[in-house]
Amino acid sequence: MNKRPIGVFDSGLGGLTAVRELEAILPGEKIVYFGDTGRVPYGTRGRDVIRRYTEDDCAFLERFDVKMIIAACGTVSSVAGDIIHSRAVPAVDVVEPTAREAVAATRNKKIGIIGTAATVKSGSYAKVIEALLPEAEVFGQECPMLVPLVENGWIGEDDRIAALAVERYLEPLKEQGIDTLILGCTHFPLLVPHIAAYLGKDVALISAGAAAAKAAAGILAKDEKLSDGEGGTQFFVSDKGQNFKAVAKTFLGRECEDVNVVDINSL
Repeated sequence: MNKRPIGVFDSGLGGLTAVRELEAILPGEKIVYFGDTGRVPYGTRGRDVIRRYTEDDCAFLERFDVKMIIAACGTVSSVAGDIIHSRAVPAVDVVEPTAREAVAATRNKKIGIIGTAATVKSGSYAKVIEALLPEAEVFGQECPMLVPLVENGWIGEDDRIAALAVERYLEPLKEQGIDTLILGCTHFPLLVPHIAAYLGKDVALISAGAAAAKAAAGILAKDEKLSDGEGGTQFFVSDKGQNFKAVAKTFLGRECEDVNVVDINSL
């Protein structure tokens, strides 16, 4: 048993979908979450900037003596995975566990991936999928406008802007006949009603945040590092925007209490 906390970070609040899953499957765990909301989005940044931000985020979590780091960010996992896995504690990114779930789910071996420009251009998911299932056809689609839609709360089932954006981005993947879609950004589960409505019920949707949380739980169980203590989550962000509470509640499924703002550039 190990009562040290699990550290989770994302470029914004999307990683709270991973926290939500962790809280559900590992209720005895303490979690420290950092959302780099002051520097979001990462997906449009250059490679060197993303890697520098990743170093900052990991270093911040390590201040809490975490027993594991989860990079709940498709961009970071795709562009700076080596940095995450070079830390002194075990680390989990979203790419490999999500790709494995997609390979297990597909029937026609046509898998789509949606994510930020950096995620899709890196080819990270495609590399893992093709190693696991060489005959798979993988189709990537950059979706830069979906993150700000989610961050601004434009996600309601009757929101026509969200529906039109989803249709615009997913049309090429639908035309390819995919039967499995990787939601390669932890923001995207909040758009599932629109995505499912457009693609249809026969397309499996694989959430990166949920896949990473399940993978982390498996590693901690194998290493006998799970905690059966009193769980709880501490929240840190680099900026608390005007609509922070509403967006955080949407991601987490409950109020996000006692949120601390930190100046990540001065640490």
